[in-house]
Amino acid sequence: MSTPTRRWSPPHRGADPSSRHQGTTPGSFARAPDVGGPLSFSSPDSPGMPAPSSKTAWDFNPAPRDASCAVTQLERARHGEITPEMRRVAEREGHLSPEQVRDEVAAGRMIIPANRVHLGYGLEPMAIGRAARTKINANLGASPVSSGTDEEVEKLRWAVRWGADTVMDLSTGGDLDACREAILRASTVPVGTVPIYAMIRGRRLEDLTYDAILEEIEHQARQGVDYFTIHAGVLRRHLKYVEKRLIGIVSRGGSILAKWMIHHGKENPMYELFDDICDVMRRYDVSFSLGDGLRPGGLADATDDAQLAELETIGELTERAWAKGVQVMVEGPGHVPFDQIEYNMKLERRICHGAPFYVLGPLVTDVFPGYDHITSCIGATAAAYHGAAMLCYVTPKEHLGLPKRDDVKQGCVAYKIAAHAADVALGIPGSRDWDDELTKARAALNWQRHFDLAFDPDVARAFHDEDLDVDTDFCAMCGHDWCSVRISKEIQAFASGKDEAFAWDKPRRSAALSAEQRAILEQRGVLSPEEIHRLASKTRRAVGAGGGAKASCHSDYADAATAQRMQDERLVRLGG
Repeated sequence: MSTPTRRWSPPHRGADPSSRHQGTTPGSFARAPDVGGPLSFSSPDSPGMPAPSSKTAWDFNPAPRDASCAVTQLERARHGEITPEMRRVAEREGHLSPEQVRDEVAAGRMIIPANRVHLGYGLEPMAIGRAARTKINANLGASPVSSGTDEEVEKLRWAVRWGADTVMDLSTGGDLDACREAILRASTVPVGTVPIYAMIRGRRLEDLTYDAILEEIEHQARQGVDYFTIHAGVLRRHLKYVEKRLIGIVSRGGSILAKWMIHHGKENPMYELFDDICDVMRRYDVSFSLGDGLRPGGLADATDDAQLAELETIGELTERAWAKGVQVMVEGPGHVPFDQIEYNMKLERRICHGAPFYVLGPLVTDVFPGYDHITSCIGATAAAYHGAAMLCYVTPKEHLGLPKRDDVKQGCVAYKIAAHAADVALGIPGSRDWDDELTKARAALNWQRHFDLAFDPDVARAFHDEDLDVDTDFCAMCGHDWCSVRISKEIQAFASGKDEAFAWDKPRRSAALSAEQRAILEQRGVLSPEEIHRLASKTRRAVGAGGGAKASCHSDYADAATAQRMQDERLVRLGG
């Protein structure tokens, strides 16, 4: 048989996200990998997009310090050193060598946020940069009306459980110092803060002084904070661009500094003190997260003069921080129409010379409060594909209140979806292996392996058993006679479902629901309490599967009429 000629030639140039080249897809449609250059794992540019900057952190390297004086990961990379943290990052990423990690850090395209103090508490080094896998951040923090230290430490652990790569303590209420200290000592992931929140506790914001700013930054660096959001890019001359916005300044730090500048008639103190702040941060190797104090708070204000004027200043600050030997990432906008996301990502790539971009969302619509984890993860997927290196999660409580435990989970899950989808699309090697394994389990109708491979096995199992608490050779969506996966598996010429590693012997009743799975079904409110109790308390004897008897699944019956009857009894009809 001759090999068919592909009529349409897709523009795939990216790496294969499958390390074993599984499946029949032609591969990633992203650019060819360019680790060591400005287009490392990047999307093709649409017409009119800003070209990458020709500069890197190397262009802002002052007279080199002696190697013995190198303190930060950036400085040590510039001296050619591969630090233990760089080696650990390479191990965790899998597709990068320690030398590549070092070179990306030296170029300023990657940061390793690892305060030397926090490393002593058990911080696990990680990297943020476009050559690495896309990371997600979870915001935590007590407010004056909600939560406290113990609850925030529990949220930290819960966020890490659901995939947060970093966390930010945004506390504005309670004992800020104790809360920050507790989070740092409990956290194995990098912790960021916005120091200005603590600077204005106990004083009128108009009374904020230069000394108070530097003292608080030194204090938090000494505690072990790994990265600071510093809103140094908001300048007095930018404020005129905000006057006609529908929703003004939505950044806490940006609004505080705007009011300070207007009251005093002076320039932003964070901008004026920037070199001094760099000196403090360098001593502890605290990374900058250069804050977007003028980010848009609604679609009507996106990509406006205020936002872009601040971004130009952030580009200048990036250069100044690199000259001081301090690692930098840049924060990006929160509300952006879908059609403007690529431009925003690639403009930052140009202006900030490829420094990692860390974006909040962005939300692609404003009219779904209560569901903004969904509206934003749509934008986050596009942002990561077009160049963002880390995504700040948005929870269902965004704009409405402080997230609770389940909101943290929902935000993390939504953003793990966005980050993972972007990594696969970009062709990051090995990023699709997990998907391929689950696909093979699904093709083999091996339900237990299907659930074991799921990101949230409890939800997957609970949803399945809600309709059919039997692991059998068809799905509850289709039933036996209509199950396309079962039919494909039975066609001898097809490879579908025939991987021996996923073979299983016969249909079987599932085990009783766990406490977590029971809670999931109770919250859904679909089944009666009696039915949930039956699923949560069944035993082999209770379901008639003891004594070696086969499970009462209609696939055990040869007679079609009997099979149909069993299907009608055991399935909740979908759409009926």
